[in-house]
Amino acid sequence: MEIKEMAIAGAFRIIPDKYHDRRGCFFEAFRIEELQRATGFPFQVRQGNVSVSRRSTIRGVHGTRGDSGEAKLISCARGAVLDVVVDLRVGSPAFGTFEAAPLTEDSGELVFLVPGLGHAYQALTDDTRITYLCAERFVPGSQIDVNPLDHELALPWDLSEEPVISDKDRAAPGLRQAAASGILPRYTGPA
Repeated sequence: MEIKEMAIAGAFRIIPDKYHDRRGCFFEAFRIEELQRATGFPFQVRQGNVSVSRRSTIRGVHGTRGDSGEAKLISCARGAVLDVVVDLRVGSPAFGTFEAAPLTEDSGELVFLVPGLGHAYQALTDDTRITYLCAERFVPGSQIDVNPLDHELALPWDLSEEPVISDKDRAAPGLRQAAASGILPRYTGPA
């Protein structure tokens, strides 16, 4: 497998080596030792989550604050998404920037995020299934929500129809408002 750092420090794409034969395909999604060596982050899974969405659903931008900062390993087990990573770390050289790329069940690619980065995605197919392996258990009250439709953030959603968004995400502040309120994590140096 190949592990490449994305344009945002602390975000990585994991591209598996796939082996095909007449039965189908096999690949290792990740190896913990290789992931830790490439990222410099001591990732240990403490919680696993699954999200199933219909086409045109947008989820995020979500992150965590404080000591509950949560590293995540994200994959698309079924369907396809436009996956977006946003740097939410106030003081980061990349604060407010994003990187977007497709994740599909066929590619087998994964995205790894260190704490302080936000995550969002748009389901491009019906019955899309995303899995998250998280380094920390969810702590109520620790989640950061930034409005995924924030015009200043200008995420590259492919909106051919009205997106399906939770009331919570629609009511979330834009990035500038979230930073001014003090809810965003602070940048502490290279990931």
